Amino acid sequence: EAGADVVETNSFGSSPVVLVEYAIADRAHALSKRSAELARRVADDFTARDRSRPRFVAGSVGPTTKLVSLGHISFDDQRRGFVEQIRGLVEGGVDLIQIETSQDLLQTKCAVIAAREAFRLAGREVPIIAQVTIETTGAMLVGTELGAALPALEALDVDVVGMNCALGPDLMQEHVRFLGQAATRWVSVLPNAGLPRNVGGVATYDLSPEDLARFGKSFVVDFGVSMVGGCCGTTPEHIRALAEAVRGLTPRPRPAREAEKAQVTSLYSAVTLTQDPAPLIVGERTNANGSKKFRELLLNESWEAMVEMAKDQVHEGAHVLDVCTAYVGRDEVRDMTEVLRRFSTQVALPICVDTTQLDVLEACLKLLGGRALINSINLEDGEGKADRICELARTYGAALVALTIDEQGMAKSAARKVEVARRIHEIAVGRWGLPPEALLFDPLTFTIGSGDEESRRAGIETLDAIAGIKAALPGVRTLLGLSNISFGLKPYPRQILNSVYLNEAIARGLDAAILNAAKIIPVHKLSEEDLRLTRDLIFDRREAGDPLFAFMGHFESATQVAAAAQGDELALPIEERLKKRIVDGKKLGIDKHLDEALTKYKPLEIINTILLDGMKTVGELFGSGQMQLPFVLQSAETMKAA
Repeated sequence: EAGADVVETNSFGSSPVVLVEYAIADRAHALSKRSAELARRVADDFTARDRSRPRFVAGSVGPTTKLVSLGHISFDDQRRGFVEQIRGLVEGGVDLIQIETSQDLLQTKCAVIAAREAFRLAGREVPIIAQVTIETTGAMLVGTELGAALPALEALDVDVVGMNCALGPDLMQEHVRFLGQAATRWVSVLPNAGLPRNVGGVATYDLSPEDLARFGKSFVVDFGVSMVGGCCGTTPEHIRALAEAVRGLTPRPRPAREAEKAQVTSLYSAVTLTQDPAPLIVGERTNANGSKKFRELLLNESWEAMVEMAKDQVHEGAHVLDVCTAYVGRDEVRDMTEVLRRFSTQVALPICVDTTQLDVLEACLKLLGGRALINSINLEDGEGKADRICELARTYGAALVALTIDEQGMAKSAARKVEVARRIHEIAVGRWGLPPEALLFDPLTFTIGSGDEESRRAGIETLDAIAGIKAALPGVRTLLGLSNISFGLKPYPRQILNSVYLNEAIARGLDAAILNAAKIIPVHKLSEEDLRLTRDLIFDRREAGDPLFAFMGHFESATQVAAAAQGDELALPIEERLKKRIVDGKKLGIDKHLDEALTKYKPLEIINTILLDGMKTVGELFGSGQMQLPFVLQSAETMKAA
C-alpha cells in the first residue's frame, strides 16, 4: 500500500532460518513455500489492480545465528539447510532470492551456492541479491572489509550486491559511495531507520521518513544505487516517502568491469592482482614440497607454528600465500583442513590453494570466504579434469593459475607454451565463462644451472612465452614459479639468479611470482659485474666462454649481499619485542622473551607496563578500524599466554 515494488518474505510461524540450523529440512521447505505462496497472492492482487506497476516478491534468506567461518556449523550442513529453504521459496513463486543481513562472507558464499542448487532442483532460476551487513566498526561481524566482500560476491556472479541493516543511511554513506565507485553489478541499499536506542527495553529508531527519503534519493542520484528500501525500524510511512522520492529517477551509470582492477581476497581484505610495482608476490614458504621447515612442522602437526610461518610471510611482503600440504602417506584433506581453518581466520592474506587432488581442492574452497586462487589447472590428464577445476572455480568464485602442460608434457618452446595457454583459455573462458582476468598463466621454466645443453635456452623460452601469452590472450595475467630457474645451484648463487631473472621477467610483462620475498635482492644492490654475468647465463651468451662456469666461479667467492633485516625481532629492545608480540598476536616462542624480561623486571611490572601497553595499542588500532576483531582476539590470546 505504501508503494513498494518488492515485498520481502521469509516465513510465517516458526522461521525456516531457525529450522535450517537444526536441519529440519522438510519443515523449512514447507514453511518457506507456504510463505512465498501467500506473498505471491498479495503481490499478484496489487499487480491486477494496476498492471503498469507489477509488484514482486523477494525470498529472504537470512544469516542464521551460526557463522561457518568461526566453525559454528560446517559448510555442507549450512548449505543443505539453505537449499531446502530456498527451494521452498522458489517453488512458492518468489521473483528473486535476497540473501541479506550477512555477517560472514563464507556464509554468504554458502547461500549463493545453495541457491543455484535449489534452482536446479526446483527447475526454475531467479535473480540473486547478496547483501552484507557492515557494523559500526566499518566491517562485517567477522572483520571483513566491504572492499574484500565486493570482489568475492561479484566473482560468484550474483545479480545485485548491496548492504542492509546495522546502520542508518547517514553512517552508510561512505560504504555506499564505495559501492557506487567499485561495483559492476546493480547495487541495493536497505538501511535501518537510524541506530536503535533502548527505551524501556524496546529498540527505538529515530530517523524520520523524510530523512530516509532524502538519503535514498541521494544514493540513487549521486552514487548510482539501483534499489533502495528499508530494514529495521522502517515503517509503511518510511517506504511511502522513499517510493515518492525516487519514483522516476535514473540511477547514475554503473562502472564497467576493468581487468586491471581484478582482485583476490581473504576473509578480511582484498589484493589487486596487478601490483604497482610488479610483481604480485605469492609466498612459497607455506608449501610442504618447497619448504623443509614447513614440511617438518606438518609432520609434527605443529599447526600454530605453521600459522606463525604464514604471518612471517605477511611481514616479508607477500601478497598471497601458496599453501600445500601434500605428503605421501598422509591425509591431505585433513591436513589442508587443519591448516586452512586456521589460516583463513588468523592470516590476513588471500590463499592460493596448491593441490593436484580434486577432493582436496573442493574441501579447501569450502573453508575460504574470500576469493581464492587455485594452483593449478593444466591439460596433462586431458580436458576432463580441467573442466572439473573450472567448474569449481566458477562455483566458488576463484581465480586460476594455469600451467602450460598438456598431454605431451611440459611445453618447452615459447610457441608451444602459447599454444597450450590458448587451449586452456578456450576451456576456462569460452566453455565455462570465467573472466580472462581470473587466469594467471605460468609458462614454467626448467633450471639453467644444470649444464645440460638442452636446458640452456629454457630461461629465454619462458621470457618469450610471458610476452607471447600476454599478446595472444588480452586480459590474462602471467605468473612464474621463480625458484625453478636456479634449481641445483648453491643457495647464494640461486638468490642472485632468481633476483635478476625476476627483473627480466617483469620487463617482459610478468604479473606475479611464487617466491620467498625475503630472498630477493633488488638488482640495484648488485654490481655491474654481477648483473653482466647473470644475464650472460640467462640469455646463454657464449662469446667469452661458458656463461654457467663464469657465473658459478664468480659467485663461489663473492661476498653475499645482506638483505635488509626488516622487522628483525632480536634487533629490538626487549620492551619493544614483547609489545610487538602482543600487537602481532604471536604467542609461539614468547616464553624466551619473557625469560629475558624477567632479568630486568618483576612479573607484575612486565604485565602492567610492557604487555598492557601492547594491548592499549591493539585497542587503538581496533577503535580506528585498522585491526579486525579476530586479530584482536589473537592479541588477547597472546596476552593470556604471556
